[in-house]
Amino acid sequence: MINSLSGRFLILTVIFVMIAEVMIFVPSVARYREDFLLNRLERAQIASLALLADDMIDSELEAELLLNAGVFNVVLRRDELRQLVLSSPMPEEVSATYDLRDATALTLIRDAMVRLLTLEPEMIRVIGHPFRDGGLLIEITIETTELRAAIIDYGIRILMLSAVISIVTAGLLFLAVRVLLVKPIKGVVGHMQSYAMAPEDARRVIQPSASVTELREAEEALQSLQMQLTQALRQKERLAQLGGAVARVSHDLRNILTSAQLFTDRIEMSEDPTVKRMAPKLVNSIKRAVSLCESTLAFGRAEEPAPTLTLFNLAELVGDVIDSERLAIDDFDLSLSEDVPGNLMVRADPEQMYRILANLVRNARQAIIGTGQPGEISVSARTGDDAWCIDVIDTGPGLPKKAQEYLFQPFQGGARKGGSGLGLAISEELVRGHGGTLTLLKTDETGTAFRIRLPMGDVT
Repeated sequence: MINSLSGRFLILTVIFVMIAEVMIFVPSVARYREDFLLNRLERAQIASLALLADDMIDSELEAELLLNAGVFNVVLRRDELRQLVLSSPMPEEVSATYDLRDATALTLIRDAMVRLLTLEPEMIRVIGHPFRDGGLLIEITIETTELRAAIIDYGIRILMLSAVISIVTAGLLFLAVRVLLVKPIKGVVGHMQSYAMAPEDARRVIQPSASVTELREAEEALQSLQMQLTQALRQKERLAQLGGAVARVSHDLRNILTSAQLFTDRIEMSEDPTVKRMAPKLVNSIKRAVSLCESTLAFGRAEEPAPTLTLFNLAELVGDVIDSERLAIDDFDLSLSEDVPGNLMVRADPEQMYRILANLVRNARQAIIGTGQPGEISVSARTGDDAWCIDVIDTGPGLPKKAQEYLFQPFQGGARKGGSGLGLAISEELVRGHGGTLTLLKTDETGTAFRIRLPMGDVT
């Protein structure tokens, strides 16, 4: 109960109401004290009227008048010269004088708190204006016991009333919070729990219904999140199904390519110079295709296999990639160039590096050919202080906005119509497996540039 939202709200409401009542209590007590003293002044003025009717009154009547007025002495100044006085013996000396004629609110509050906290009875003098213009000044002397008792009694009644108001107010607010906040929040929690049981079921997505603006905004945000999550789960399920299909196709394709690999030995024995020149590249392409099928099967079981790091000549590998792409160009006006030092040795997985570069160069080729305009693709490499940097730059049309937004995300970052976006996603994952990074340096209407950064040292 205490740890619940409604319980804490109830406790805070009681506390805040009591604080408000205390702030009301202090000036109320000051006002009650002032009214008490003004009442005594008025009663004393009425008692003094007997002296006006008869200048000579006996002592017994004077004592009765003072007793009824609740005072010991009365001084009524009717004009500058004449004063009427009723008096009786005082048990002690006057300890304080209070002038109500020009007293400020702070002064009244201070005097009331002092009187409430003073335990010992005192004799005080009170000065005020006579009622109904009955003179210039009236002054009385009273004992504070009855005054303090009246203030305490009034304070107790005020506090009891405050307690009742606090309980009633807190109870009403408690019910209001339960209806307006707690119940809708529990409904949202129930929707979340129901959705967690079957996030693929679109029927479990929350439908905003709250009338409170903030709660409705929360429901709408939750609805958007659930819809995005449901869509992502469906996409992952489709990807899993596609992965299974690709794994099956790769399995059969690997068998076909393995059979084709057996026939390459006879091709290599041909005396035709063109065949002799092209046969090694055909053999290498078939080997890479077989390796790709095996890697695809491994990907279907888990992730891309860890790279096998070896030292190899990067210029030779880049040359193989360029030669393979030239075969796909035919007569199109597209220039392929490389700027890689002939002695540059790189420590990486050569098969995976071939796939990375082939994906980047192929994407660039397809983008340029798609425009129908001449273009150029260049691959350059250099050795930095702690990493090898390989740049693939083209003069194509640049990546579309959607491809930039979903860069390196499979099936979403396709740069051309009909593209799946797998090439960049696979390349980025393979580079990341080397501990490196694949970065888009720039893309606009003048072309696109990617940089592969492979660290030289081992992780320490």
